[in-house]
Amino acid sequence: MKKRILLLTCVLFLNSCSKELETHKSSNKPLPDFTKYVNPFIGTSKMGHVFPGATAPFGMVQLSPQTNFETMFREDGSYNPETYEYCAGYQYRDTTILGFAHTNFSGTGHSDLGDMLLMPTVGDLVLDPIETPDGNKGFYSVFSHEKEEASPAYYQVALDSYEIQAELTASERVGFHQYTFPESADAHILLDLVYNVYHHDNKNVWTFLRVENDSLVTGYRQTKGWARTKKVFFAMQFSKAFKSYGHKKYNKEIYDGFYRRFNQSENFPEMAGKDLRAYFNFDAAEGEKIKVKFALSPVSTAGALKNMEVEIPHWDFDKTREETRAKWNKELSKIEVTTLSEADKTTFYTAMYHTNLSPILYEDVDGQYRGLDQNIHLSEGFTNYTIFSLWDTYRALHPLFNITQPERNNDMIKSMLAHHDESVHKMLPIWSHYANENWCMIGYHATSVIADAMAKNVGDFDPRRALQASVNTAHVRYFDGLGEYIDYHYVPDDLSHSSVSKTLEYAYNDWCIAQMAKRLGEDPVEKEFLKRSEYYKNVYDPGIGFMRPKLADGRFRENFDPMDTHGQGFIEGNAWNYGLYVPQNIEDMVEIMGGKERMTERLDSLFTMEIEEKYIEKHEDITRDGIIGNYVHGNEPGHHIPYLYNWTGHPEKTQSRVRMIMDNMYGPGVEGLCGNDDAGQMSAWYIFSSLGFYPVTPGSTDYALGSPLVKEAIIHLSNGKTLSIKAINQSKENVYVKSVTVNGRILEDNLLSHQDIVNGGELVFEMSKQPNIF
Repeated sequence: MKKRILLLTCVLFLNSCSKELETHKSSNKPLPDFTKYVNPFIGTSKMGHVFPGATAPFGMVQLSPQTNFETMFREDGSYNPETYEYCAGYQYRDTTILGFAHTNFSGTGHSDLGDMLLMPTVGDLVLDPIETPDGNKGFYSVFSHEKEEASPAYYQVALDSYEIQAELTASERVGFHQYTFPESADAHILLDLVYNVYHHDNKNVWTFLRVENDSLVTGYRQTKGWARTKKVFFAMQFSKAFKSYGHKKYNKEIYDGFYRRFNQSENFPEMAGKDLRAYFNFDAAEGEKIKVKFALSPVSTAGALKNMEVEIPHWDFDKTREETRAKWNKELSKIEVTTLSEADKTTFYTAMYHTNLSPILYEDVDGQYRGLDQNIHLSEGFTNYTIFSLWDTYRALHPLFNITQPERNNDMIKSMLAHHDESVHKMLPIWSHYANENWCMIGYHATSVIADAMAKNVGDFDPRRALQASVNTAHVRYFDGLGEYIDYHYVPDDLSHSSVSKTLEYAYNDWCIAQMAKRLGEDPVEKEFLKRSEYYKNVYDPGIGFMRPKLADGRFRENFDPMDTHGQGFIEGNAWNYGLYVPQNIEDMVEIMGGKERMTERLDSLFTMEIEEKYIEKHEDITRDGIIGNYVHGNEPGHHIPYLYNWTGHPEKTQSRVRMIMDNMYGPGVEGLCGNDDAGQMSAWYIFSSLGFYPVTPGSTDYALGSPLVKEAIIHLSNGKTLSIKAINQSKENVYVKSVTVNGRILEDNLLSHQDIVNGGELVFEMSKQPNIF
C-alpha cells in the first residue's frame, strides 16, 4: 500500500511540476532556477565539514568524492587529529580522489559513514588506495578543481590519472554513476569495502557480497564506529556485463570452514570477510559510458533492489539528474530572496541547500526500516528519518523546518517517538544515526524540537505520547549526570564532567517539558519541570558574576578560569559565552547578572576582548576562523548571544552584531563557513538572521528581531499563504532598524510571533544608518 502511495505521490509531483511549467510558459515567464545560486563547495575547506557530491533533498544516498584516507588512530594507539578534517571525506585543498562513497555526514564535528566506495580505473589492477605494499602508487587519481563541477543533484570530475570522466547523480535511495572511459582492455570498477570515514582497524565487523549475475551484485557491510551496530545493505547494477571479477581480503582469516576448497579470490560468486576490496573488469571502447546504479537499504538486499526498481528503473542518467534537480528547486523556492549582491544570494541559497541535507530518509520505499532495537519495523502514518544531531539542530534548524518543512518535521518527531519506543532505556534520541544512539553531546533536546512544534501547532503527532516520552527521558537517572541533577538540583562538577553546561541545558529542556504539560493541562508535570527549569540559578556565582562549577558539598570549585574552554565545567565553550545560556528566562538571567546595563557591558566585552590561544587549543571545534573577540560563532552554544541585546534595552547592538557576523562569518567561497555546519545548524542561523529574526527560545512562539540582510523575501508557507519581507532603504551601511511593522501593525517589543508568520502578509523593516531604540 505504501509503495502505491509513493508512486502516486511521485506522479502527482511530476504533474504539479508540469502544470507549474505550463503556467510559466503561458505567461511567458521562465520557471525560476534557484539551484544555479547553490555552490556545494562552500564550506568544503578547513572545518566546514560539508561534502560537494550528489544527493536528493534529505536523501539516504549522499554520494560524494573522498579525497584522503586518514585513520582514526596512529600506530601507537593515540588519536590522529588529522582524521577530524575528513568528517565529510573531502577537503578542498586535496588533489587526489580515492573514489565515491554513498553515505556522508554534512558538517558534523565527529564522524562515521563513508560506506561503499566505488572507483573506476584503467591499466594494471591495483587494490590499495594510497600506496601498494611494494611502494607503488595506489588506485587513487589526481584531479584539479578546474575540471571539477558541483551543483544540486550533480557532481562531475576528471580523474586525470586514468583519463576517466566521472559523473554522479542520485535519487533519494539510489546513487547513479556515469563513467566515460578511454579505450582499454583493462578497465576496472573497484568496490572498496575497507574504506570508512573515521576508520580504525576494528571498525569493519563483517562484509558479504553475492554476484547475482554478470551485471548485478548485492551485499551488506556491518561496522562498529560512532554507530556501534550499523548495517548498510546494497544492490549494485552495472549497465553492461563485466568480463571477470574478484576480490582481496585484508584481514587474517582464522577459520573459513570448507570454503577453503574454493579459489574464492577470482570469479567466485560469494565474497565474505572483515576487510575486503572487490573488482569488476570490463573492456571499454573510446568514450564508452559505463553506468552503475547503487541502491542502499537499512533492511535487506531485497529492499535495496526494490528501492532501485521504484526510483531509477531506467538507464537515463540525465533524466535522474533533472528529476532530482527539480526536487531541489522545489525546496529552494520556498523562500525567494532579493539580495544586495549576487554573492549574498549564493550564500543564502547554499545555506538553504545545506539545511535540506539532513536528517535523512531512513526507510525503504515500502516503509520498512531498521529500528533502534535492530528489528525491522514498518513506518505507518509517517516517514522514518535518522541523523539527529540534536545538541546542534534544536537551536535553529528544527525551528526553521516548522516554517519551511512542517510536514517533514512532523515525520521527524514521529521518528524520534519511534526511537523512544524501540529504546531499551525508553529515551528520546540524544544524537542518533543509522538505527543507533551514539550518545554524543549533552542534554535531551528532542524535548525542545517537540515543544517547539507543539507551541507552533505543527504536526499531527500524539502530544500526550510525546510528553510521556519526554518525561521518561528526563527521569533516566544513569544518563550523564541526570540522577545527580535531580538529587542536587544541579550537576556536581566532582561527579560529572561538563557540569555547568549540563545543568543549563537540562534546565532548558525541563522548561520545554513544562510547556508541553501546560498545553495539555498536566499540572503536576508542569509544576515538577518548571521547578527543575530554575536549577540554572544553582550554578551562578554572584561573587564573580559567572556560571561556575559547583561541587557535591555545595561549594563552588576553586581553580576556575572563566576564559578557559577546557576542564572548567563547560563543553566546547567557556563561562563567558556558554554561561549566557538561559533561553527559558532571559529576563531573570539579565537581572541576576547585574541588570541591563551590566549585561550590555558584558556583551560588549565579549565581542571586543581577545581570547588567548591557550584557552582554545584543546578543542577541535573551536578555531580562530569562527571567533569574534571571545564570541565563538563557529560553534553552537553562543548562537543566541548576539540577540541578547534585545533584552538589555539595546536592540541596535543586536542589529549591528548580527550584520557583522553575517558579513564576516559566511561567504560564497570554499571557506564560506566559519566552523562545522553541524548538520545544517550554522546555515539555519544564517537563513533566519538574513530574514531579520531568530528563534532564541525554541518552545515559545516568539522570535527575536534582528537586522535583515535581504532586500526582499517571500516565504511560501505550507498553508498556501505567503509572508512578504521587505527591508526599505536596505544597504550595506544601513544596518539599523528604524521600525518594524506586520501588516501595518508596529512591533514595539523586538519580538515577532510565529502566528504573524503563518498568517502571511507583509513584514516591513525600515532600515537606517543611525541606531534607533524602539
